[in-house]
Amino acid sequence: MLRALPASSRTNGPALGPIRPDAAGMPLYRAVKRALLQTIESGAVAPGDALPSETELAQAFGVSVGTLRRAVDDLVAEHILVRRQGRGTFVATHTSDRFLFQFFHVERCDGLREAPKVELVSFERTRMDDEAAAALALQPGVPALQVENRLLLQGRAVVHDHLVIPAALFRGLTEKRWRERPSTIYHLYQTEFGITVVRAHERLRAVGADRVAARVLGVPPGQPVLQVRRVALGLGGQPVEWRVSTVVTTQHDYVNLLSRPL
Repeated sequence: MLRALPASSRTNGPALGPIRPDAAGMPLYRAVKRALLQTIESGAVAPGDALPSETELAQAFGVSVGTLRRAVDDLVAEHILVRRQGRGTFVATHTSDRFLFQFFHVERCDGLREAPKVELVSFERTRMDDEAAAALALQPGVPALQVENRLLLQGRAVVHDHLVIPAALFRGLTEKRWRERPSTIYHLYQTEFGITVVRAHERLRAVGADRVAARVLGVPPGQPVLQVRRVALGLGGQPVEWRVSTVVTTQHDYVNLLSRPL
């Protein structure tokens, strides 16, 4: 079921209670992690807000500080929480730096990485087609917003983004609000609609540029390009955005840092 969290629905603080080990049905730290996630999803703590101290949280949940810390570690690793030295743990916010680090992977072949200049090509209300509906686990034909962006790096058109988002999640979103947002798209989702994108699932393939992407990017139709198909996921794994990006790779690469837990 689709649901968006308006700022006005936030409560004054997290409603936390003891977790019974025998009732969790999972490792205790995972039950604590789930409870923390539900608290964040409910809006009890807003993006940018500080959590109570680890000692206070452990006492509220009736668990050890070690168990609480393990749950927090998981949420930090998933970019849902962020620790600030000497200040505490906060609900993560979407910033330009986070976008560049976590969600934008295109850089010049010599390693230069910078935030793109984003130009709006089109913004329209439409109905969800089969592909977008399948990606977002919705029924074809539901109301949607469709956005086309051109991303420039070093003055060159490098990426064409085609985005589809469910209208039910973004009530009141207009072209004016989209165009005049002060920061990134995901920052807009988070601050204006209570939707926090925490991760994305991507598939990459080599294709020939279609006529729409070719026109936006100024390349010949059929030129080899990289296509990135992304489902952005919010808290709780809810699909919130379907995006198809066409990337010109003559002078730019798609770069992803892979790591494994130690």
